[in-house]
Formats: sequence, C-alpha cells, structure tokens
Amino acid sequence: MKRYKNAAQINVGVIGYGGAFNMGRQHLELAQKAGMTPAAVCELDPARLKIAAQEFPGIETYRNAGEMLKKSKTDLIIIITPHNTHAPLALQCLKAGRHVVCEKPLAITTAECDAMIAAAKKSGVLLSTYHNRHWDGCIMQAVKEIGQGVIGDIVRIEAHMGEWSKPRDWWRTSKKISGGILYDWGVHLLEYSLQLIQAPISEVCGFAHKGFWAPHTPFKNDTNEDEAAAIVRFKNGAYVNLRISHLDMNPKPAVLEITGTQGVYLMDHGCWDIITREKDITVRRHGQNPPGTYECYYQNIADALAKGARLVISAEWSRRPIHILDLACRSAKLGKSLPAKYV
Repeated sequence: MKRYKNAAQINVGVIGYGGAFNMGRQHLELAQKAGMTPAAVCELDPARLKIAAQEFPGIETYRNAGEMLKKSKTDLIIIITPHNTHAPLALQCLKAGRHVVCEKPLAITTAECDAMIAAAKKSGVLLSTYHNRHWDGCIMQAVKEIGQGVIGDIVRIEAHMGEWSKPRDWWRTSKKISGGILYDWGVHLLEYSLQLIQAPISEVCGFAHKGFWAPHTPFKNDTNEDEAAAIVRFKNGAYVNLRISHLDMNPKPAVLEITGTQGVYLMDHGCWDIITREKDITVRRHGQNPPGTYECYYQNIADALAKGARLVISAEWSRRPIHILDLACRSAKLGKSLPAKYV
C-alpha cells in the first residue's frame, strides 16, 4: 500500500454531496480535521455542487465519478450514496487505484463485499466503511464494564430499534435500494454486538413480515419489510437477537440489552444500567455514558495511510455485519438457518 509522508498529502474526494444530513460536508470536515486535504466533490445535483464550492473554496467539482477519477488527483474517495450504489462505485474507484471509504453499509450482499475486497487487494489500496459509531460513548462504556466481568460471560444480546410508524417516503424505504429494514440501524447494532462477543459466528436465522406498510409508500412491491429480525449464533454459545421494526407499539428503552451469567447490562445512547444480584437482593446501578469520539475514525484512516497504523475498521471487519444481514434475508425467504462463511 502506498505510504504518504504526512496526512496533508492525502487528497480526499467525496462522491455524493446530497442534502441528507449534510453528510458530504461532515465527511470532508472530519477528514480535514485528521490532517487530510479536501480536493474534490462529485455530485449529480448542480445546486449541491455550488454549495460544496462555497463550503470548501477552491475544491474541484464534478458531475460523474468517471470524470473525477480521470481528472482529479484524489488519493482517497469517500462514497456517500444510496446503499445499492456502494459496490459499483467502490469497484470503479478501487480499480482506478484509489483508496475507498464507504458510508455504511459497505454493500448489500456478501458477494459484493468479496468483489470489493478482491479489487482493493489487487490494486494495493485501503478499503473501509465509515463505522463511526464504533467509537460511540455507549459502546465504549459497555466494552469497558463488560470486559471487567461486571455481568459475567455474555449469554445473549437483544439488539432492537423501532416503533409503530409509517416508513418515510425516501430511498431508504426501498428494499432494492436500501437492502431492507435491517440495513440502516441494524448494521450499527450488529457492529456494537461484534465488539462485545469475541467469538466466531456459526449460523444465522432470519425472519421478516412484509406487506402492511407497502400500500402506503411509493415503492409498493419494493417496500422494505415492516419488521425483520436476525438471530446470530456464535460458536461459544452466545447469540444475538436483532430486530428492527415499524410495527412495535411497545418499544424498548435500551438499544442493547446484554444478558450475562451474573447480570444484565442495559445500553442506551445516553445512559447505562447494570442489574445484578448481591446476597439475593437485586441491585441496579445507573450512569451516563461518556461522549463519543467519532473523529477517531478518520484519524485512524490518516494514520493507516501516513504512518502504517493498524486499520481498525478493515474491509474484512466491515464484511461481517453485511454477511449476517445477507444470510438473514436469504434465511427469511428459505425458512431455515444458514451457516456462516465468514466467521
């Protein structure tokens, strides 16, 4: 892999400067904070290109990825586009010899991840996914507490999110474009869980309910599942029960409920609770999580390219949650559990 003398030599481009969440600007600002140099923006919407030029004076602007790859001197490309475009755009950039960061999820299928990893290795470039929530204060606190044995050995993680609500009329509600209801927040919840369970995956079983919300969205037969779940079994006996729902009228307060042999850890984004038994008395402790350190992601990217540091969110690590979701979707259709290839 090409090594840079310093982070400033790493010219950064983004594909996708669209209006949702101002993600294009956020990515470039975080890359700049890590010492890298914003150099180019590719965006279909000319109005958003104009905004990019105002927010980063002097930055190059392009209307398509091929033109940017041909004319710009970008070293690192950040892909901030709908999920089903991640793989084809990443492959285009990787084959052109550019390092690539994809917004999560890395891709929709295991096969797409495999092709991207192979292309990155062939070109000798970096491939990663923007799993900034790897450094959320809530998961950092959970890893610390559970690592100290506060709840014993992990038996089960309940990872859930959602409520009874109509899906929004946007591309994230399209199964073909987004991958399904599990592919947005589900990727984050699985990434949290994989930090906590240090064991290989053995199999995945998926469940899904479709059809209730479909008549009320623009996508009809292509609407995401109303609710979907994945049960992930690990070789050490632990398992994760992931559920994302638009049908839940009794939503649970904790994002992760981690059951161990000696207690339960309730993890929400703002606070934590630990429930244990001491001398036959139930004891509950409560506390606030520390702030997240999202900037660690791009600092690690810069350090990996300029200093040879270990890449925390490797392509192989990014593939694990996608492999789980891919298996879950196939399992839901087949009505049976499927073995994991990438453990």
